[in-house]
Amino acid sequence: MKCFFVSDLHGKIDRYEKLIDKIKKELPDILFIGGDILPNFSSYVTAEFDDFIKDYLIPKFKVLKSELKNQYPKVYIILGNDDPKVEENKIITGQELKLWEYLHNKKVIFKGYTIYGYANIPPTPFLLKDWERYDVSRYVDPGCVHPTEGKRSIKENEDIEYATIYKDLNLLTNQDNLEKAIFLFHSPPYKSNLDRADLDDVIIDHVAPDVHVGSIAIQRFIQEKQPLLTLHGHIHESSRITGSWKDKIDETFMFSAAYELPELAIISFDLNHLDEANRILI
Repeated sequence: MKCFFVSDLHGKIDRYEKLIDKIKKELPDILFIGGDILPNFSSYVTAEFDDFIKDYLIPKFKVLKSELKNQYPKVYIILGNDDPKVEENKIITGQELKLWEYLHNKKVIFKGYTIYGYANIPPTPFLLKDWERYDVSRYVDPGCVHPTEGKRSIKENEDIEYATIYKDLNLLTNQDNLEKAIFLFHSPPYKSNLDRADLDDVIIDHVAPDVHVGSIAIQRFIQEKQPLLTLHGHIHESSRITGSWKDKIDETFMFSAAYELPELAIISFDLNHLDEANRILI
């Protein structure tokens, strides 16, 4: 099955238009969208569209579906840490219109593959905390803001002080067989080619921060459970610093579609030949 994976489009219309054109030309079976899909939170009110999801994203995918008909891909989507959670209901509206499946904290089965989605990330220095959780403990790196602080666009219905990514992933997968599992994450795993931040010359309170900012919980989960494939975004500059947008933990393939330059980055792969995956820059 041919798949496209994109992430961190940040509401850039030119990137979406390039993606739609590429879908029309190559007709992938599945499109994975890995979060940070909306215009930057700080400039949200001055974005090109008053309501990006209702005024642009839903109409754009409606037209694509009407054009492609039975060749319209399965679309799986999550949000990212720059996407206010108050927008989640509009993404669910798109699911009700059968444009995509919203996958955060859920799993679906498609043609023998089990596909999971998980949007939460470890604590960051940023103030929007809708999608942040403690990682494996309540430790926070120097310069980062606790998930219990900062700002939220909605009222949470769980105790954030005791929520962790580690606990969430165990609840999501339980005792599932993950041999043919695909995970759509926003955060990359810790200490990989995919989570290297540009922090080499930074000092915070006389301490050099860890330049690897991915999730320890996700790293351990992959090591222990060995799913077939994990998809990631979030750290735009990592592929420039490490020289690679992909990595492996034992037998698990890991790809990142985050990209810091203006082009659209699409990870194109066949689920039967993951070692032949490539990144297309448009």
